[in-house]
Amino acid sequence: MTVGVALALVVQMILWGTAFPMIKIALTDLSPPHLTLLRHLVASAAFVPLLLAFRARLLPKREDVPFFLLLGVVGYTVYHLALNFGQTQVSAGAASLIIATAPAITALLAVFMLGERLPAAGWVGSAVSFVGVVLIVVGDSGQGLQFNAYAWLIVLGAVSTSFYAILQRRLFDRYRPIEVAAFATWAGTLPMLAFVPGLASDVAAAAPASLLATVYIGVFPSAVAYTIFAIALSRAPVTVVAAALYMVPVFSLIASWLLVGEVPGPLTVIGGAVAIGGIVLVNLAKQRAARRTAVA
Repeated sequence: MTVGVALALVVQMILWGTAFPMIKIALTDLSPPHLTLLRHLVASAAFVPLLLAFRARLLPKREDVPFFLLLGVVGYTVYHLALNFGQTQVSAGAASLIIATAPAITALLAVFMLGERLPAAGWVGSAVSFVGVVLIVVGDSGQGLQFNAYAWLIVLGAVSTSFYAILQRRLFDRYRPIEVAAFATWAGTLPMLAFVPGLASDVAAAAPASLLATVYIGVFPSAVAYTIFAIALSRAPVTVVAAALYMVPVFSLIASWLLVGEVPGPLTVIGGAVAIGGIVLVNLAKQRAARRTAVA
């Protein structure tokens, strides 16, 4: 991996990390449905010049449209609605830590949906990661040792983005990663058009900071970051790119402190460390299994 790709990955992780506190800022004046729609209208528009710049196709094949609709609903409509509703009562840092467990959930789903084998250490890592999520959910309640029900919406977001990661694999033999991201974004935006009523008045009453935050997450964490991700996947090993995802909660916690003054509680930090440790264990187990298969 070149220095340029490594630096691009760092930029991407910073962008994804800053999305969580920016969502908090946007939710100050925008309802979760309107924020979800407005973000994706911005992202949908931003993908057009990016596709042109990378000389990518602008439309999917007709026979693939239904699958892109499924992909968009799972990976964008459900994910972002769950995330935005959840973040009305969940801190940005805790949300990023829960979403960071998606690779472990993806590994489990791959066992049942794709028939992939997960070594014993991988199952242990998944269990450890789930314990970490429980600690985060409990620690972020702000009321002692109680469950924050809204945090389970973030868990739903992590599950939906894991399904998205599995489902999109079948498209990479016919489409470039940036095309998959763009077409799925457009498909996921279509159901969100149901939230158009009231959007204009919500936007008119919103403070400039909320609108700027919405535009930011639509352009940078959505369109730009996914483009960088596509470039990285084409020029670096998948394992290296996946390992970089560990940086997202770190940048999110820093950005949340700087932008919205959130300081995670000790139980949230411990839960985050446990969850990330479980993910590392899952990935190490998968890498060892892949090496043994290659040698055999």
